[in-house]
Amino acid sequence: MEKKHLITPARIIFCLLSLTIMAVIFTLSCENADDSSETSGFFTNFIVRCFVRNFDSFAQERQDEIYGNISFIIRKCAHFSAYAALGFCTSCTAGRRRLFTRGSLIAWGICILYACSDELHQHFVPGRSCELRDVMIDSCGALTGLLVSMLAMAAAAHFIRNKHKKKTA
Repeated sequence: MEKKHLITPARIIFCLLSLTIMAVIFTLSCENADDSSETSGFFTNFIVRCFVRNFDSFAQERQDEIYGNISFIIRKCAHFSAYAALGFCTSCTAGRRRLFTRGSLIAWGICILYACSDELHQHFVPGRSCELRDVMIDSCGALTGLLVSMLAMAAAAHFIRNKHKKKTA
């Protein structure tokens, strides 16, 4: 039996982390538009207060524009980050492998399918919408997480090989 197909404690942990991330994404997607805005509004207010000087002195129209732009960026970064974490964990569940393999495509495909199902789910939540743009952002986040995991696994394997070589020399 090939070593790369064994079920290891690390793979089990990363599988559980993947499922946990999926559950968190699902829970956040269940929030109606007002609750979702309140969740992201906390972070938006923090960013505005920390980085936009004299925000309160701007005309209301300008404040609304700045707040809206920052809110949009925060929401899209949240999509990207959540799916980067999912891509990382899903990739680690698949184990060490090369980039263009069936395992890599399956790991990324799981994330893409989950992003599609998440957007479809949001279509049925009051005030929320189903957006292809979000699926694209989610997919890019997942691919980034997958690439980071593969780099981390390759670096760890290289470190272990070198450490082993030094011990045997």
